[in-house]
Amino acid sequence: MADGKQYDVIVVGAGNAALCAAISAHEGGARVLVLEKAPLDERGGNSLFTAGGFRFVHDGIDDLRRDVLTDLSQAEVDQIVIPKLSRQQYLDDLMRVTEGESDEDLAEMLIGRSRETVVWMRSHGVRFIPMFGRQSYKVEGKHHFYGGVNIEAVGGGFGLVDSLIKRAEKLGIEIRYATEMRELLQDRRGAVTGVRVKGPEGYDEIGARAVVLACGGFEANPEMRTRYLGPGWELCRVRGTRHNTGGGIRAALDIGAQPFGGWSTCHAVQWDISSPPFGDRVVLDNFQKHSYPIGIVVNLKGERFIDEGADYRNHTYAKYGREVMKQPRRTAVQIFDAKTVDMVRDEYRIKQVTKFTANTLEELAAGLEIDPQGLRRTVDAFNAACRGGSYNPSVLDGVATEGIEPPKSNWALPIDQAPYTGFVVTCGITFTFGGLRIDPGTAVLDTGGQRIPGLFAAGELVGGIFYGNYLGGAGLMSGSVFGRQAGRSAAAFVGEPAKG
Repeated sequence: MADGKQYDVIVVGAGNAALCAAISAHEGGARVLVLEKAPLDERGGNSLFTAGGFRFVHDGIDDLRRDVLTDLSQAEVDQIVIPKLSRQQYLDDLMRVTEGESDEDLAEMLIGRSRETVVWMRSHGVRFIPMFGRQSYKVEGKHHFYGGVNIEAVGGGFGLVDSLIKRAEKLGIEIRYATEMRELLQDRRGAVTGVRVKGPEGYDEIGARAVVLACGGFEANPEMRTRYLGPGWELCRVRGTRHNTGGGIRAALDIGAQPFGGWSTCHAVQWDISSPPFGDRVVLDNFQKHSYPIGIVVNLKGERFIDEGADYRNHTYAKYGREVMKQPRRTAVQIFDAKTVDMVRDEYRIKQVTKFTANTLEELAAGLEIDPQGLRRTVDAFNAACRGGSYNPSVLDGVATEGIEPPKSNWALPIDQAPYTGFVVTCGITFTFGGLRIDPGTAVLDTGGQRIPGLFAAGELVGGIFYGNYLGGAGLMSGSVFGRQAGRSAAAFVGEPAKG
C-alpha cells in the first residue's frame, strides 16, 4: 500500500462507538489505526454533543455503587431514588417506542451487554455520575430519577469523548485527523483489505486486514436527508457534527452491503430557533428544550399538535422534532406559567435562548408572533379540560385532560398563573436510523445475507435498532456495546489464518 504501513484494524470515526472499538481491538492484540474525518479541533463526532447519558440494566443505587457510581458519598446516596431497570423493562420500553420494529437479536445484545459494557468503560477511565439536573425532580427532599436514563459520563459528551481519546492515546493507538475515508478496498475474493482516504497530503491507500465503520449516519447531508426523510428536511438544524455525511454508509453500500433499518426516520428534537446550522462546541446540547411535558406546545397559529404528556420525556423527545417540522415555518413555542417555569431543565437558563415573558397571553402571543385569538382559544380549551389530581412530574401521574384533541395524558396543569413564558423552538436532527445490516458479531452483511469478510460496523450507521422513535440513553449505550464487540470481532478476524 502507498501508506507504507500495514495495520491490523482500521477504525473509521472517533466518537464513542469508534473509540470503544479501537480500545477493544487493541485489547485483542491488534495494531489499530483510527481515522477521523474532522480536524483535531472538531473531533469527537456526535458523541461530543450529547449529554453523555447511558441507559443500562441495573438493580438500583446500591447495585450502581459497586462498580459504576464509585465516587458517590453516603450523604449523596441518601438523597437519591433511582428505580432499578430490568432487562425485560428495557426491552419492553424499546419495543414500545419502536412499535415492535427493533431487531430482536440486536436489541437483546444491546440490553444484555449494557451493564458489563458500562463497567468495562469505567475500567478504561470513564467516570459516571447521576443526571441530577436533567433526569430528576426533587420530591420530599430527595432527587427522584425517572424514565430509565439516569446516569451520565462526567463532563457529558465532551467528557466521555475526552476520556476515551486519552485512554486510546495512552494505549498507543494512532489517530489521524482530517483524514476522510472515501472507499473500501477489496481483494478478488471480496474481502476488505483497507481503505482509500483523502487527507492533508491528498489521496492515499492504507492497508488493513479488518475495517470497523463507526463514522455516523447521514444527518449532516442535506441531499441524503431530503432523499430519505422527505421534502423540507434540507432545512432542519443539525444538533451535532457537520462531518456525519453518510460516507461510511455509502462506501459500504458501494461494495454490496445490505441496507437495513428505518431509512425514512430519524432522531429529531425540539431545538432553539436561534441555534446555528450545526452543533456549537461551547453550548453543546443546551439548545435542546426538553421540559415540554410540564407545559404545552403550540404552533404559530396558537394550536397544540402533540400530547406533551404522552410518556416520559425520554420516550417521546426524539420523535417530536419531526412533528415541529410539519408546523408553519417549522416553528413551535413551548409555554409555561408561573407554576412550572421554575421547574424547567438547566438548558432553558443559558444566555443563548429564544424566549419571551408576558403578564397576559395576548402579550405573549404578540411578542412571539403567535396568532393571539388562536392561542387564547387553545389555552381556554386546555384549561377547561384539565381534571386535576395528584401532580408528580417524576412519575406518570395520570393528571390528564378530558375531551380535547390532542389530549395531555400526564402532568396536565392549567396555564393560568402569570407571568407566562414562551420558548421558541424548531427541529434539530440528531442522527438517522437507516444504515447497514450487521450480525450479532457486528460483521456487515451483504445483500445476500453473507458476511463481507473483514468489515464490521458500530454506532449510528448500524440499522435495525431504532424505528420512528428512540429510547433516551440507548444511543450511546448502543455505540459502546456494538463498538466494543466490533473491536473484539475485528481483532479475532485478524487473528484467524489468512485464506488464499
